[in-house]
Order: sequence, then C-alpha cells, then structure tokens
Amino acid sequence: MRKIFTLALAAFMFAACAKQNDKMVNDQMVNVLSDYHAHAIPDSYRELVAKHGMALDEGFPLPQWSAETHLQMMAEAGIDRVILTLPAPHPYFGDQAECTAACRQFNEELADLVESQNGTEPVESPFAFAATLPLPDVQAAIAEARYALDTLGAVGVKLATNVYGQYLGDSVLDPLMQFLSDRHALVILHPHKPSPVNGKVMTQTPLAMQEYLSETTRTVCNMVSRNIFALYPGMCVVVPHAGAYLPIAIPRMRSLYPVMRKNGLVGEIDFDANLRSLYFDLAGSPSDETVQALLTFTTPDHLLYGTDYPYVASQVIKNNVERMKNYLVESQKSKVESPELIVRIAEIEVNDGYLEQYLAAAHNVGTKSVESEPGVICIFPMQVKEQPNTIRIVEIYRNQEAYQSHLQTPHFLDYKQGTLHMIKSLKLVDTNPLAPEAMPLIFKKY
Repeated sequence: MRKIFTLALAAFMFAACAKQNDKMVNDQMVNVLSDYHAHAIPDSYRELVAKHGMALDEGFPLPQWSAETHLQMMAEAGIDRVILTLPAPHPYFGDQAECTAACRQFNEELADLVESQNGTEPVESPFAFAATLPLPDVQAAIAEARYALDTLGAVGVKLATNVYGQYLGDSVLDPLMQFLSDRHALVILHPHKPSPVNGKVMTQTPLAMQEYLSETTRTVCNMVSRNIFALYPGMCVVVPHAGAYLPIAIPRMRSLYPVMRKNGLVGEIDFDANLRSLYFDLAGSPSDETVQALLTFTTPDHLLYGTDYPYVASQVIKNNVERMKNYLVESQKSKVESPELIVRIAEIEVNDGYLEQYLAAAHNVGTKSVESEPGVICIFPMQVKEQPNTIRIVEIYRNQEAYQSHLQTPHFLDYKQGTLHMIKSLKLVDTNPLAPEAMPLIFKKY
C-alpha cells in the first residue's frame, strides 16, 4: 500500500497534514527531514522536450539528473525523503494523445524508481512521487490521477500553474478540483512559463529570477478569487518558493474585496477557508525576512522544506539546510514543540448607524464562544470611551487547533456574515504573550 509521509524539518518538525482513504494519516510530528520540492528528469522526458525544440522554453537548459546523484546529495545534506515531480515545461506540445501517453510513461517510470529503492520492511523508499497529469484534457487528467494514486502509489499530483494558457482556477478545471478534493489529494503546484507572454519581458530577467514568483502569485490569487480552496477543501496544496509575492497580494485582496464584491466584480471569497488548505515550501533560499512575511498570514506548521534539486547545487542545498535549521529553531521552535496560546487583538471601526447592532452581535458571539468552545479562553469586546465606534476585542485561544475550530462554528460564521456590512475597517494584531504561565492565575483571581 502506498504511504504518505509527514514532511518535517529535522528535529524542528514542521508537520504537514495529508489525507488518504478519507482519514488523517501521518499527521504526528516525526524527526525526519523531507523535501517537498525536487525534480526528476528522466531521459524519456528530456528526449520528448528536445524532440519539440522546447529544451530552452523556460529560459535555461534542463540540468543533469540521476537517481544516484540525487541520493548522494540527500545523504550529504541529511535529507531523508523526497517527493519527486516533473519539471517545466509541461509535456503538452499540441498533441493530446502524445501528452497522455507521455504522462503515463513518466508516472510509471517514477513509480518503478520508488519501488526499486524500497528495502526490507519496514525500511521505506527515500523516494516518493507526485504524478504528472495530461492537461489540458480534464477527463484524461482525472483518469491519470486515479490510476497514479490507486495503482502506481503516487502520494499526490503535481499541477503546473498553467498549461499553455489554461490557468488553475479556470472553471473548466472544476471537475478535476472536485476529484482531488474527494480524494483528499496532496497537490504540489509549480510555476511554468506564463501564456500568452511577451518574450521580450524575460530577455534580461530569466523566468526563475522573477516571473516564476509572479506566476505563482498570479495563479494562487486566481484560485482564491474563485474561492477554489474553500469550495474544494479536501485538497492539501503546496505553494512553492515561500509563497512568492502572496504576503503582499493576500492583504491587498482582503482590503479590496468588500468594494469588489459590492460592485459584482468578484464572487464570494472565504479567505480564511482558502488559506487553511495552503502549505508553503521553502525552496529558493528564502531570507529570514521572507519567512517572517509568510508567517503574517500562515502558521509555522504550514511551512515545508524544499531544495529545488537539481536546479540548485548540492553545496548550496547543504548550506541552506543548516541556515534554515538555525533560523527556524530560534524563531519558531516553541511554536512547534508544545501547544501555545494564541492571543490577538481585533481593532474594529464600526460604520455609523450600525453601532448598537454590532455591539449586540459581538456580545453574542463572545458569550457563545466562551461558553461552548473549550479551546476559546477569552473573547472580550471593549468600546473606546472617546471613540464609541472604535471597538477592541481581546481574543485568547488555547492553541492553533482551537482557533481554527472556532472559525468554523455556526455562531462565528453567523457573526462574520451578519456584521460584514457594519464594519468600516478591521485590523488583527497578533501578539506574543510574555508570561503565558500567569494566565491561569489571572482568571482564577477574577
């Protein structure tokens, strides 16, 4: 039986959740360093790309790769497991039958590679793979995903941001999204050359240096704007390269959403539900500042390691592993090792004419949450005396799980939808409690 392994950063254990057979598996933290972003480049793929004159389509040649050199790099860098995916370009060059046959061949070759590395039980292969799907044919993609997951033992699927203009988020792909959601599939995204595109734009700046980040951001925002991750919540989606420009794009989308929605320019978007499905690999040598920006809208348990091998040299990967270990253990270790209180302050300005209604709604959701949810320690609304329309709410949750559970309760959803038109502005201020051990004493004294 195929296995989905938890991917975590060494002893610091940034665990990802994947589902199989409709139940959570391997979601406990394990002392394993696993790579969520790496590529296999079999000879058959290299030959197909060369046949169509697409070897330089991404702006640089395909690097050399073999299973042996990959295993050597993993041993030197201390990487235990890796999910292999096919790189760009996507193997569709105008002939759908050729693409379908090629994807089947690549997936079977990678399945054979995984099997060849399986040792005597319980030793597990260091290789796993995410299947390539023969898009743009949606039905062929669904059939290949089913075969890869059920027969070949793929741990998930890899999706290009676009296949020659067919972008993720397009409604034509909804049947595939539904299938992947129903199967609780791991979905690994990867940027490809934007299409259509003005080639002159990338003459001085190769795709990997900038446009890949734009392409990733463009595609994820497109999916969020169609509420894809909320509509198909069963998927566990890995966004590459530390989220690209999403730390900038997501807050902008949130701020513009009310007026866009009011004018009928977008449909309903549940930002929180969309973001819950997203995990982020750290391929691309992100700086400490980049990771901090990413953590403004996601949590440490949604960070995954990635090498981008063989596009990144082995020595660089070894240095990056040590650098990220040092950074992550210092800044995030406490958040992973034990449950931690989440304390935040919501700063709200209420529109004129709605103050009385809003105060009643805030009181109601605060009372119900504290009474009925064990993980909600405090939701305490306060009104600024000199500015009656300015509300501060102190929120304290036992841990991240309690907070995420709270966001799905009927009383919170009623509050959220019922007060959307009443709120002029909302700012959430996350804090680091300086003396969390004093919390029981505070409430006991009261």
